[in-house]
Amino acid sequence: MASILIVAGENSGEKYGAGLVRQFKKISPAFSFFGIGGEYMAAEGVEIIVPMEKLAVVGAVEILSHLPRLKIIFDQLKKEISMRRPVVSILIDSPDFNLRLAKKIKKLSIPVLYYISPTVWAWRKGRLKTIERTVDKMLLIFPFEEEIYQTRGIPAVYIGHPLLERVRVTLSKEDFFQKYGLGSQKKLITLLPGSRKSELKYHMPVLAKTIQKIKKEIPAHFILVLAEGLAGQSLERYVPADSDHVTVLTEDNYEAMAYSDLVLSSCGTANLESALLETPFISFYRLSPFTYYAGVRFIRIRNYSIVNILAGKKIVPELIQKNFSPENICTEAKRILDSEESRSEMISNFRKIKELLGDKKASQNAAQELDKLIKKNL
Repeated sequence: MASILIVAGENSGEKYGAGLVRQFKKISPAFSFFGIGGEYMAAEGVEIIVPMEKLAVVGAVEILSHLPRLKIIFDQLKKEISMRRPVVSILIDSPDFNLRLAKKIKKLSIPVLYYISPTVWAWRKGRLKTIERTVDKMLLIFPFEEEIYQTRGIPAVYIGHPLLERVRVTLSKEDFFQKYGLGSQKKLITLLPGSRKSELKYHMPVLAKTIQKIKKEIPAHFILVLAEGLAGQSLERYVPADSDHVTVLTEDNYEAMAYSDLVLSSCGTANLESALLETPFISFYRLSPFTYYAGVRFIRIRNYSIVNILAGKKIVPELIQKNFSPENICTEAKRILDSEESRSEMISNFRKIKELLGDKKASQNAAQELDKLIKKNL
């Protein structure tokens, strides 16, 4: 059976990869898949050569300290690719790893389908040269990216955003509150610290202090959503196990976000999820000081949250690096919770973003593009 390589290095990309595989099997079941991923891709029949958690590294300092391990993974994958000779490769996001891998794959004359463009519109525009040389087709999840690729003559297509088919609630508000013993007397605030260990390291100490500060000023209950890949991480150093004002969840995250009065979310996929669920939120992010100051001079955009980037203006607060503090979060939280006008304006802008993204079915379109690429190279 002919094989297809698929590589996803983090939680959101892995889910998108699983959706692509599921839809592609409806078109052509005569292929096997192998590569890097997690439980969602494995559930769709992908043979996981390396668990994706081993790639989940952020920042220059963190990457440097993990280089020996990353090289072992890279070499292992190269060996598997040379041995199996897949008919096509699918690389999902994770550009630091995947663009390097694309160069090796291209030398083997294996077509490269890249799913989710690197943020060349924000920084490291030079990556377009690598993409031009190594990628056969780029699948875009934001409509504004098409012009960038058209200008360079790089084959690319906007397929829709995969979150549009994933963001759904299955429990009613009443059932959700009952399941977790929540009351309606207090404000409900959901915390989304990120999906990587490094994000917990930099975000949770601030969020833990924020919980204590907000609790003194606003009657509130907090939900801390722990990403699937971090389910085994201990949070007791940040949140006592017997805390009666914090509920830790590893599931029902969309319900938590949808039924909250406010979400505190690290920049990334969760920002767009909150917007699609029409819940007001505050975005934040912190890196190691070295990583931040080494990279900030190369950033070519004013906003960090994808929601603000899509809106073309600042519609949600962004607390980045030193601005990410308990005092600043508390100030913004009180402003949003106390102002119906601010909340309504934010939600109105979220609805405009939904319209901008359209109603294309990303996984189905990605599967069709994969099928086209395979047929073109047979």
